[in-house]
Amino acid sequence: MSEVKDNPLRAEKKRKLHELREKGIDPFPHEFDKKNNAGDLHAKFGHLNAGDKLENEKVVIAGRLMTLRDMGKAAFFTIQDQSGRIQIYFRSQEMSERAQASFKLIDIGDIVGITGFVFKTQKGELSIHATDFQILCKTLEPLPEKYHGIADVEIKYRLRHLDLIMNEESRKVFVTRSKIISEFRNFLNARGFLEVETPVLQPVYGGAAAHPFSTHHRALDMTLYLKISPEIYLKRLIVGGFEKVYEIATNFRNEGIDRSHNPEFRMLEFYEAYTDYKYQMRQFEELIAHVAKAVTGSTKVMYQGKEIEFAPPWRRLTVKDSIREYGGIDVDKLTEQQLFDKIKEWGSHLERPSTRGEMMMEAFDLKVEHNLWQPTFIMDHPVEISPLTKKHREHPGLVERFEPVCAGMEIGNAYTELNDPEDQFQRLKEQEGKRKTDEQAHPLDEDFIHAIDVGMPPTGGVGIGVERIIMLLTDQPSIRDIIFFPTMKLK
Repeated sequence: MSEVKDNPLRAEKKRKLHELREKGIDPFPHEFDKKNNAGDLHAKFGHLNAGDKLENEKVVIAGRLMTLRDMGKAAFFTIQDQSGRIQIYFRSQEMSERAQASFKLIDIGDIVGITGFVFKTQKGELSIHATDFQILCKTLEPLPEKYHGIADVEIKYRLRHLDLIMNEESRKVFVTRSKIISEFRNFLNARGFLEVETPVLQPVYGGAAAHPFSTHHRALDMTLYLKISPEIYLKRLIVGGFEKVYEIATNFRNEGIDRSHNPEFRMLEFYEAYTDYKYQMRQFEELIAHVAKAVTGSTKVMYQGKEIEFAPPWRRLTVKDSIREYGGIDVDKLTEQQLFDKIKEWGSHLERPSTRGEMMMEAFDLKVEHNLWQPTFIMDHPVEISPLTKKHREHPGLVERFEPVCAGMEIGNAYTELNDPEDQFQRLKEQEGKRKTDEQAHPLDEDFIHAIDVGMPPTGGVGIGVERIIMLLTDQPSIRDIIFFPTMKLK
């Protein structure tokens, strides 16, 4: 524990801590037999009339002291637990000497335990009449001032524990986050999927175009990479005979941080044998509509002041058609130089012409994505940027891939998975050739190639950005608002 310089408030709290010990009162008992919580008590006894009291209804509750009105011989204070807040009434003359001595040395922020009975005040507030009182944790650090809370977002993200104590809305967001992840599982489990786990430390990274984090394993004297995607391993499970698998995986990508990116994040990936990207398009929209309805009560949500409708069917739009609609150009009618000149005019940072497919997607990023508010499937991507995807059955040069976009950001990625072993080997060989200048290019994974050689059935695969769905369903503007402990620069 780092040394903290005492300010006057800390010094006073520390003085009280020492006085408790001098009186023989343990300010940090080992346990407390809590039997009730605030939320359940409000639900069970909220119907009481003003003035009602249930002296035979013993309750035992604990939580953090958030407000205190000390009137000498009596006091009202409020405690907060995970489920909410409840008021406590305390009369000194009804307490043991030990409880009285403890109460005189409490501060806002301390964690306390109360035994008592339920009643409703004349003003109609459900409360607990305390019959016993105990300090469970004497705190040293003062809480932020209640009317201003935590105004500095840097402190909010870095000291999340303070944010959760002071901000009920933050607590609700993270409860909703947990419900969303549970509903992902409920939907897939009901459809016969098996939840699995793949390695976090991988000898060969793959499954996405991303810069990896690396580490060194001393015993094996080898470089390992933190997972950027579970895709390669999940496909190997499909080869092994599991026909429906999914993983809610923590992925790591050594990239920038912005409102929709954090180096450590959660992805839901699922793979289903004998399906293609068209089938998975339907399943994707059904999944998100299910989660939205289960968590919010509706497929319609408000995000940053604008409505989003998640009910199927979502709009389908090819990459080329989207550029034609929002950029006003037909990429098939432009030479590569003309396409490069156009994206430079639009603000591209590319220094020289790239492949036609890469420049096409640059045009999409510059002109299309931010214009798509309602959920839209962007389909049929260039083959150059999709080395793990089956070639389009109707359009040469394209692959069977879709990216759902909503509120101006990509929320997933999906393919008809490539299972032709010769085609897969050739495409990964081409990617390997790019690795001298592009670390994001896919490495050649020999174990994966072996699996594809063994044979993978026709398969549809989907990846979903869990945090981005949570942002949309909780109306939070930044990914840092829905990750408990986002990556932060050291002080």
